[in-house]
Amino acid sequence: MSKIPHPVLTIGTFDGVHLGHQKIIKQLNEVAAKNGGESVLFTFYPHPRMVLFPDAHGLKLIQTQEEKLDKLERMGLKNIIVHPFTKEFSRLTAIEFVRDFLINQLNIKTIVIGYDHQFGKNREGSIELLKDLAPVYDFEVIEIGAKDIDEVNVSSTKIRKALKEGDIELANTYLGEEFQINGKVVRGEQLGTKLGFPTANIDVENEIKSIPKNGVYATRVILENGNSHFGLVNIGERPTVDDSGKTTIEVYILDFEGDLYGSKLQLKMLKRLRDEKKFNTIEELKTEMKNDEKCLRNWINDFNW
Repeated sequence: MSKIPHPVLTIGTFDGVHLGHQKIIKQLNEVAAKNGGESVLFTFYPHPRMVLFPDAHGLKLIQTQEEKLDKLERMGLKNIIVHPFTKEFSRLTAIEFVRDFLINQLNIKTIVIGYDHQFGKNREGSIELLKDLAPVYDFEVIEIGAKDIDEVNVSSTKIRKALKEGDIELANTYLGEEFQINGKVVRGEQLGTKLGFPTANIDVENEIKSIPKNGVYATRVILENGNSHFGLVNIGERPTVDDSGKTTIEVYILDFEGDLYGSKLQLKMLKRLRDEKKFNTIEELKTEMKNDEKCLRNWINDFNW
């Protein structure tokens, strides 16, 4: 690892990079600036639970790795270290991790860490251990208090709950920006085109990405060229036209014509418009889709987007 002047470091998985995380990163950046050093986030990939419990991790992440790194870079961190998390790495004792990585490789001068943070083999490392090692290796420990750490934990829990319930606006409040789904446009059955609402079928390509509750959502669609359009996203099983039970993500982009197959889109989720419904006829479905578009256009006009 290249030499970092006066590294001020924190450690964590930082899934979501929500308001709680942002508060910690802000504190980290402030301490680094005050000490004439550089902020460092030491994080891991894959998520430790995926490695330690490959068949039963049960993870649904708020952000993919790509989304997380993009958000972290926008937070003004000077250095982001993503260390591969392996079974071998998990067997390092806490003291070995501090000595071999934080001191010998990074030469940390300050560590900003949660009061309850645990690390190393069998999670034996703690803030008490770091405080014991600080005078030995000449670094300072700054403790993040219970209130701030609880805020991080509560925020993550509330975001997942809000997504599960389809409350995208609440999730966005905790994230400090719109919940995002990134994906590649793949070929579907082109039923939307036949209905007069050509949709792009999105392949998220990441099975552990959290997806909001089934329904129809207002969204901002960022194309690969950076252009932005409003759109309607349908997340669900398309019960009117498909009985396979497979969940799909489709987006109808307002005022857009063009071939998007193979391109990557960003869906910035804004508002949940309605539940997914099963209609008796295709005509009923078309009528509802027209209503959805009218609802979206009215909402855009009301808020002067």
